[in-house]
Amino acid sequence: MNGSPSLALAAIVLAAGLSRRMGRPKMLLPWRETTVLGRVAKTLAESGVQEIVIVTGGERPAVEAEAAQLAQFLPVRTVFNPHYESGEMMSSLRVGLAALGAEIQAALIAPGDQPQLSLESARKMVSTWQTTGARLLVPSFKRRRGHPWLVRREMWPELAQAETARAFLNTHADEILYVECDETVLKDLDTPEDYARDLQNAV
Repeated sequence: MNGSPSLALAAIVLAAGLSRRMGRPKMLLPWRETTVLGRVAKTLAESGVQEIVIVTGGERPAVEAEAAQLAQFLPVRTVFNPHYESGEMMSSLRVGLAALGAEIQAALIAPGDQPQLSLESARKMVSTWQTTGARLLVPSFKRRRGHPWLVRREMWPELAQAETARAFLNTHADEILYVECDETVLKDLDTPEDYARDLQNAV
């Protein structure tokens, strides 16, 4: 693949959830010098993506206020998912894809509750796409699929029609280029116990 033009690669951060198991808004939880959402956005920005679209829903005013702060020094903007309460993750993914400009060639699909993601793994995903131009890249650790994963633009219409992201990936299992990463690609925050443990171990 030749050198990527400006805005060739964007990240969609899925941050519209209601944080029911956590009991408070996950995106706004403190994470070292920033928040969970801030750490995710910073890692993605430093990995080499040119644009970060944060899909909001639950706790919209507070999450968008946090995103506005991040936008002062990161390439961040938000888009609202009006179906966040009933549409599950796929509705946010569809909203994120629809918000990307025509110049974007691929999207990195990232959970908003993955502040543990290492910069090394994020950069490895981006650099692998830049060198291979693969249609579908998925990070893995010990043969387990992780996040964030990457999908080229020509596959977005089919992805948008899929019932779940897992169903889409399973349909295209033979096309996936797996990128061996560290164990942080398997981590996310669901419960207060997850948060307390992983924040203590955060670097």
